[in-house]
Order: sequence, then structure tokens, then C-alpha cells
Amino acid sequence: MMTDVMQQSGGPNRPEAEQSAANASEPAVPVSQAVENPGPDGARTGTEEPTAAARIVQIRERIDEIDQALITLWQERAALSQEVGATRMASGGTRLVLSRERDILERFRVALGADGTQLALLLLRAGRGPL
Repeated sequence: MMTDVMQQSGGPNRPEAEQSAANASEPAVPVSQAVENPGPDGARTGTEEPTAAARIVQIRERIDEIDQALITLWQERAALSQEVGATRMASGGTRLVLSRERDILERFRVALGADGTQLALLLLRAGRGPL
């Protein structure tokens, strides 16, 4: 997925000759500096139009907030799920409750489609570990 984005954006997976041609017309700037100081070329937002660039920055700030919330919730969910599993096994129960996992998979599939199923599988794995 990330590779696809990088290829589409002309990232590191461009053919060597194409990279050389592109680099010949561009000054050599370390990647970290280019990201931190994109300059007037709109490299950070993909546009040089100031109003659009400012809006993109605002939207990305909100995306970053949402990402952090998702990470925090993911970690909390995994810890709670691990606690449920440990409590169940300590009381003589089974390692997994497949009907519960099926319900979770279905809930995510209905809400988010095929991607929801994949997300639910990742969430379940984070909480119980690989099968």
C-alpha cells in the first residue's frame, strides 16, 4: 500500500534513469530538511496555492489528532481484550470464544465493508495474539 503511494508519487521506486533525470534539475536537499522546510514549491502540501495549502495543513492536523486517538484506543482495546482472555483462561474457560469473534467481524464488515473485516481481524489479533 505505502509502496503503491510512493510509486504513484514518484518516490524511491522510480526507475534509476528517471530518478537521475529528476535529480539533475533539483538541488540536493536532505529528505529530513525537505520535509521540515518544504519551501515555496508546495512539496509538503502538494499545492502552491496559499489558501489550499493552509486548508490542507488544517485538515492534516485533524487527521493527526484522529490517528493519535486511534492508536490510544487500539492499545486500550488490546489490553482489555488480553485481560478478558487471561481472566477467562484462569477460570478454566477457553482461550477463544469464536462466536464473539464472529460477532466482531460481522459488526465491522457491516459498517466498513471488506476493509472492516480486515481491520477487525487486526484488532482481534492485537488482543489475543496470532492463532
